[in-house]
Amino acid sequence: MTGAAGEAISEDVQRRTAEHLFSVLGQLKGGAMKLGQAMSIFEAALPPDLAEPYRQVLTRLQEAAPSLPAASVHGVLAGDFGTDWRERFRSFDDKPAAAASIGQVHRATWIDGRAVAVKIQYPGAGPALVADLNQYGRLAATFRVLQPGLDIKPLVEELKARVIDELDYELEASFQRAFAAEYTDDPDIVVPQVIAAGPHTLVTEWLDGTPLSTVIASGTQKERDAAGQRIATLHFSAPARTGLLHADPHPGNFRLLPDGRLGVLDFGSTARLPDGLPEPIGRLCRRALHGDADAVLVGLRDEGFIRPKAKVDAQGLLNYIRPTVEPLAGPDFHFTRGWLRDEAARMAHPKSSTTAIHRQFTMPPSYLLIQRVTVGSVAVLCQLDAHAPYRSVVERWLPGFAEPSGSDHSKRR
Repeated sequence: MTGAAGEAISEDVQRRTAEHLFSVLGQLKGGAMKLGQAMSIFEAALPPDLAEPYRQVLTRLQEAAPSLPAASVHGVLAGDFGTDWRERFRSFDDKPAAAASIGQVHRATWIDGRAVAVKIQYPGAGPALVADLNQYGRLAATFRVLQPGLDIKPLVEELKARVIDELDYELEASFQRAFAAEYTDDPDIVVPQVIAAGPHTLVTEWLDGTPLSTVIASGTQKERDAAGQRIATLHFSAPARTGLLHADPHPGNFRLLPDGRLGVLDFGSTARLPDGLPEPIGRLCRRALHGDADAVLVGLRDEGFIRPKAKVDAQGLLNYIRPTVEPLAGPDFHFTRGWLRDEAARMAHPKSSTTAIHRQFTMPPSYLLIQRVTVGSVAVLCQLDAHAPYRSVVERWLPGFAEPSGSDHSKRR
């Protein structure tokens, strides 16, 4: 009717729809905002023509959501640090440097002259997030249609526990202190020191660097590869070194520093793993790579991933599992959006030979956060188009993956 090409009209509609999505999710914050952040990671699994209009605006949700008014920010600071809170700072910028799902970050100068990041929790964020999760729990019947073996209620309860932790900034400060102490002078990873904390405020050292979203959009291949290897190192080494897992791997929480190290931010979502990553994960990955179908079936059943009485063909199960551990089959692997799209399509295709196997799976609550963080980290590596020797990272840090000394496989190696 206007004389414009249909493709141009469609592109404009998609762009305006994406901007509206950013506005709605950003203003709602809480669970809706977290959904948007998750979408910003997993767009890598979508076809390019579908994902492209939304990629840029979803990336903005990682650290540039609509912000809280200055008066509200001052109220939170006064509640945590007293009405004389300004005496702690030489300067405080009322305009946020970043804003996300439950809080926003302001740049300031501490009284001793250090540049600091001041994280402020949105008033009412806690009740809003819990209410969102209660809604997800009511959708249990829908989830059972998608995956009959999955019991959503214990998963939601586990997620609620993590969310309650995330709302406690003093607890987050303790997690960040543990990471900062362990990774002091580390050649690959840097964690800002905690300066002060209150129930709804967290002050840490300011960390300059290139946001990972910028590396994803325009970084060199060397930068992409370096960032990818360091994200993998953080994921697998932290549980062994700190007994904790950084559980929010979206790009807004990472910076690539000029010296090549990975700066890590936001420890609100952190899993306690006092014994490190579970040994069965590494052992079952190794056995899947070796083609030991019966051992994989027994191990998954023992860990609660397959219902006790479910009839599962061991070789069919191995055929389903084996492609997911392909990144560990050789010394190097190149994570790409195409690989992730192929894997997502393989598992989701309704006529796939793996569909019956997929329906036998459930998710033990104790593995929920580990699984979510691992999948999220892999999605970020695919966004980075990163190529690196990931197997060596896993051999060093994942219990059960390295060959037992004296085994037939280790002798062949």
